[in-house]
Amino acid sequence: MPGKDALIIVDVQNDFCLGGALAVRNGDEVVPVLNRYIEKFLDARLPIFATRDWHPAKTIHFKAYGGMWPVHCVQGTHGAEFHADLKLAKEIVIISTGMAPSEDGYSGDLLRQHGVERIFVGGLATDYCVKQTVLDGLSQGFKVMVIGDAVRGVDLNPNDTVQALKEMSEAGAVMLAGIENLHVTG
Repeated sequence: MPGKDALIIVDVQNDFCLGGALAVRNGDEVVPVLNRYIEKFLDARLPIFATRDWHPAKTIHFKAYGGMWPVHCVQGTHGAEFHADLKLAKEIVIISTGMAPSEDGYSGDLLRQHGVERIFVGGLATDYCVKQTVLDGLSQGFKVMVIGDAVRGVDLNPNDTVQALKEMSEAGAVMLAGIENLHVTG
Protein backbone atom coordinates (compact mmCIF):
# COMPACT_ATOMS: atom_id res chain seq x y z
CA MET A 1 0.00 0.00 0.00
CA PRO A 2 1.50 3.35 -0.96
CA GLY A 3 2.05 5.86 1.82
CA LYS A 4 -0.41 8.63 2.30
CA ASP A 5 -0.74 12.02 3.83
CA ALA A 6 -2.36 12.93 7.13
CA LEU A 7 -3.31 16.20 8.79
CA ILE A 8 -2.46 16.82 12.44
CA ILE A 9 -4.25 19.68 14.16
CA VAL A 10 -2.44 20.57 17.37
CA ASP A 11 -4.26 21.87 20.47
CA VAL A 12 -6.71 24.36 18.96
CA GLN A 13 -8.52 24.61 22.28
CA ASN A 14 -10.35 27.41 24.07
CA ASP A 15 -7.63 27.93 26.69
CA PHE A 16 -5.10 28.65 23.91
CA CYS A 17 -7.40 31.05 22.05
CA LEU A 18 -8.67 34.56 22.76
CA GLY A 19 -9.84 34.85 26.36
CA GLY A 20 -8.32 31.51 27.40
CA ALA A 21 -6.17 30.76 30.43
CA LEU A 22 -3.04 30.52 28.25
CA ALA A 23 -4.14 32.45 25.18
CA VAL A 24 -1.77 32.52 22.22
CA ARG A 25 -1.74 35.92 20.53
CA ASN A 26 -3.86 35.68 17.36
CA GLY A 27 -4.39 31.97 18.02
CA ASP A 28 -7.94 32.17 16.66
CA GLU A 29 -6.52 33.05 13.22
CA VAL A 30 -5.47 29.43 12.64
CA VAL A 31 -9.07 28.17 12.72
CA PRO A 32 -10.27 29.25 9.22
CA VAL A 33 -6.99 28.09 7.67
CA LEU A 34 -7.22 24.70 9.36
CA ASN A 35 -10.86 24.39 8.31
CA ARG A 36 -9.77 24.65 4.67
CA TYR A 37 -7.20 21.88 5.25
CA ILE A 38 -9.79 19.75 7.05
CA GLU A 39 -12.12 20.08 4.07
CA LYS A 40 -9.37 19.15 1.61
CA PHE A 41 -8.27 16.11 3.63
CA LEU A 42 -11.86 14.93 4.18
CA ASP A 43 -12.59 15.29 0.45
CA ALA A 44 -9.50 13.16 -0.30
CA ARG A 45 -10.52 10.65 2.41
CA LEU A 46 -7.20 11.10 4.18
CA PRO A 47 -6.72 10.69 7.93
CA ILE A 48 -6.97 13.67 10.24
CA PHE A 49 -5.82 13.71 13.85
CA ALA A 50 -6.55 16.44 16.38
CA THR A 51 -4.42 16.55 19.51
CA ARG A 52 -5.62 18.18 22.68
CA ASP A 53 -4.07 19.00 26.02
CA TRP A 54 -6.19 17.00 28.43
CA HIS A 55 -4.69 17.65 31.85
CA PRO A 56 -5.86 16.38 35.21
CA ALA A 57 -6.58 19.13 37.76
CA LYS A 58 -3.29 18.36 39.54
CA THR A 59 -0.21 17.90 37.36
CA ILE A 60 3.46 18.90 37.45
CA HIS A 61 2.68 20.74 34.22
CA PHE A 62 1.09 23.57 36.28
CA LYS A 63 2.96 26.19 38.34
CA ALA A 64 1.13 25.20 41.51
CA TYR A 65 2.70 21.73 41.28
CA GLY A 66 6.20 22.65 40.11
CA GLY A 67 5.65 23.29 36.40
CA MET A 68 5.92 26.44 34.34
CA TRP A 69 2.33 26.93 33.13
CA PRO A 70 -0.85 28.34 34.62
CA VAL A 71 -3.78 25.94 34.95
CA HIS A 72 -5.18 25.25 31.46
CA CYS A 73 -7.02 22.59 29.45
CA VAL A 74 -8.22 20.66 32.49
CA GLN A 75 -10.16 17.56 31.46
CA GLY A 76 -13.87 18.19 31.01
CA THR A 77 -13.70 22.00 31.25
CA HIS A 78 -14.71 24.62 28.69
CA GLY A 79 -11.05 25.61 28.35
CA ALA A 80 -10.14 22.08 27.23
CA GLU A 81 -12.78 22.01 24.49
CA PHE A 82 -11.78 22.58 20.88
CA HIS A 83 -12.44 26.05 19.46
CA ALA A 84 -16.14 26.25 18.58
CA ASP A 85 -15.46 27.29 14.96
CA LEU A 86 -13.03 24.42 14.26
CA LYS A 87 -14.91 22.02 11.97
CA LEU A 88 -13.99 18.67 13.44
CA ALA A 89 -15.89 15.93 11.64
CA LYS A 90 -16.71 12.57 13.24
CA GLU A 91 -13.96 10.90 11.16
CA ILE A 92 -11.24 12.89 12.90
CA VAL A 93 -9.24 10.94 15.49
CA ILE A 94 -8.79 12.79 18.80
CA ILE A 95 -5.47 12.21 20.59
CA SER A 96 -5.29 13.38 24.21
CA THR A 97 -1.93 14.41 25.65
CA GLY A 98 -0.65 15.53 29.05
CA MET A 99 -2.99 13.20 30.94
CA ALA A 100 -0.53 11.74 33.44
CA PRO A 101 -0.30 13.92 36.58
CA SER A 102 3.44 13.30 36.92
CA GLU A 103 4.64 13.88 33.37
CA ASP A 104 4.65 16.61 30.76
CA GLY A 105 3.06 15.79 27.42
CA TYR A 106 3.46 17.94 24.34
CA SER A 107 3.07 15.68 21.36
CA GLY A 108 0.42 13.38 19.93
CA ASP A 109 1.33 9.89 18.79
CA LEU A 110 1.52 9.37 15.05
CA LEU A 111 -0.06 6.16 13.97
CA ARG A 112 1.70 4.16 11.28
CA GLN A 113 -1.18 1.69 11.05
CA HIS A 114 -2.97 4.29 8.91
CA GLY A 115 -0.20 3.98 6.29
CA VAL A 116 0.90 7.58 6.77
CA GLU A 117 4.25 8.71 5.41
CA ARG A 118 3.81 12.50 5.24
CA ILE A 119 2.14 14.70 7.84
CA PHE A 120 0.85 18.24 7.63
CA VAL A 121 0.93 20.03 10.99
CA GLY A 122 -0.86 23.18 12.12
CA GLY A 123 -2.18 24.56 15.39
CA LEU A 124 -1.03 25.97 18.71
CA ALA A 125 1.55 26.77 19.89
CA THR A 126 4.37 26.92 17.36
CA ASP A 127 7.11 27.12 19.98
CA TYR A 128 5.87 24.21 22.12
CA CYS A 129 3.32 21.59 21.09
CA VAL A 130 3.56 22.18 17.34
CA LYS A 131 7.35 22.10 17.45
CA GLN A 132 7.38 18.92 19.53
CA THR A 133 4.86 17.22 17.23
CA VAL A 134 6.95 18.15 14.18
CA LEU A 135 10.23 17.03 15.73
CA ASP A 136 8.66 13.78 16.95
CA GLY A 137 7.29 13.13 13.46
CA LEU A 138 10.68 13.71 11.88
CA SER A 139 12.42 11.48 14.42
CA GLN A 140 9.92 8.72 13.62
CA GLY A 141 10.77 8.94 9.92
CA PHE A 142 7.77 10.90 8.64
CA LYS A 143 8.05 13.65 6.06
CA VAL A 144 6.68 16.72 7.83
CA MET A 145 5.05 19.80 6.36
CA VAL A 146 4.40 22.77 8.68
CA ILE A 147 1.36 24.82 7.66
CA GLY A 148 2.95 28.24 8.13
CA ASP A 149 -0.27 30.26 8.04
CA ALA A 150 -1.95 27.89 10.53
CA VAL A 151 0.48 28.12 13.45
CA ARG A 152 0.94 30.75 16.17
CA GLY A 153 3.38 30.83 19.07
CA VAL A 154 3.34 31.69 22.77
CA ASP A 155 6.62 33.65 22.63
CA LEU A 156 7.42 33.58 26.34
CA ASN A 157 10.74 35.00 25.20
CA PRO A 158 11.10 37.27 22.17
CA ASN A 159 11.72 35.29 18.97
CA ASP A 160 10.70 31.90 20.43
CA THR A 161 8.40 31.32 17.45
CA VAL A 162 11.07 32.35 14.94
CA GLN A 163 13.57 30.06 16.67
CA ALA A 164 11.08 27.17 16.70
CA LEU A 165 10.38 27.55 12.97
CA LYS A 166 14.11 27.62 12.29
CA GLU A 167 14.70 24.53 14.42
CA MET A 168 11.92 22.61 12.67
CA SER A 169 13.20 23.63 9.25
CA GLU A 170 16.79 22.70 10.09
CA ALA A 171 15.57 19.29 11.33
CA GLY A 172 14.00 18.65 7.92
CA ALA A 173 10.45 20.01 8.06
CA VAL A 174 9.13 21.84 5.01
CA MET A 175 7.35 25.14 5.60
CA LEU A 176 4.17 25.65 3.55
CA ALA A 177 3.01 29.12 2.60
CA GLY A 178 -0.55 28.36 1.47
CA ILE A 179 -3.11 25.78 0.41
CA GLU A 180 -3.59 26.98 -3.17
CA ASN A 181 -1.21 24.50 -4.82
CA LEU A 182 -1.44 21.74 -2.25
CA HIS A 183 -1.56 18.20 -3.60
CA VAL A 184 -2.23 15.46 -1.07
CA THR A 185 -1.89 11.73 -1.68
CA GLY A 186 -3.84 8.81 -0.36
